[in-house]
Amino acid sequence: MKIFVTGGSGFVGGAVVQKLSHQHDIIAMSRSDISDAKIIAKGGVPIRCDLQNVTKEHLQGCDAIIHAAAYVEEWGRWETYEEINVQGTHNILNAAKDADVKRFIHIGTESALFLGQDLIDVDEEYPLAPYSEYPYSSTKAKAEQIVIDANEGNFITLSLRPRMIWGEGDETILKVVINMTKSGKFTWIDEGKYLTSTTHIDNLVHAISLSLTRGEGGEAYFIVDDDTISIRDFLTQYLATQNIDLGVKSSPSWMVRGIANIVEPIWRFAALKSAPPITKFTAYIMSCHCTLSDQKARDKLGYRPVMNRANGFAKLNQ
Repeated sequence: MKIFVTGGSGFVGGAVVQKLSHQHDIIAMSRSDISDAKIIAKGGVPIRCDLQNVTKEHLQGCDAIIHAAAYVEEWGRWETYEEINVQGTHNILNAAKDADVKRFIHIGTESALFLGQDLIDVDEEYPLAPYSEYPYSSTKAKAEQIVIDANEGNFITLSLRPRMIWGEGDETILKVVINMTKSGKFTWIDEGKYLTSTTHIDNLVHAISLSLTRGEGGEAYFIVDDDTISIRDFLTQYLATQNIDLGVKSSPSWMVRGIANIVEPIWRFAALKSAPPITKFTAYIMSCHCTLSDQKARDKLGYRPVMNRANGFAKLNQ
């Protein structure tokens, strides 16, 4: 199978390229010499284009698209989230249709449901949140809806929704928490008591591989590890693999949310490029329960986790 990957030099896309290149011909979107080198090192072939100028010519002969590229930064202009997450998804969907690609796999997120509330044992019937006040949540919800609506005839579209992706190659969770710890800014919220689902990168890549031939078009699927865990237990064990002690400092959620509600509007009004001390999205999503059911993926994709947390942490310690 010939597969085109967006985000191929990033955490998720890079893992996809590295794993699937053993069985498939992988080409990947690239915007620089640095990205070219990363993609080649993982076994893929770089194609120079981006989400704003991708065309059917870039996708000729491809059987499937794995769309892993997204703007996932904690802070940024609304317009940037819209341009990359929404318009970029629209653009590559149109190019895929024009190139007669048969299957389009979108890497979504549980954040597309988030309005600031607990998500407890939710399944795929839970509604998307395109009008969320959080730009990442809003734009990923809009992007997923575009993907689902594009399903028709011989063009099969699916969206996979991981939560808190972790493992080898992670430059998101580890990077943010390590930087916060080293700068003295890290604090637990309400002692880190909130329960969460997580998704090891190997489990997500396994689900992506399954979805190349399985799953019903026009559907979304949660992809998570076997069980839930408290945010405190997860981050403590995860950061311990990097020899980082997160300490015991804790702040009440009402205070953290209150600070975020004050400082973020100031930063946006002043059009500051630097991120505020804490964003509303981070303050709220880290002070809510988020547990997800992957039963649909088990039933329709044949998904079962291939990596548990104990082995995942041990692998990082090697």
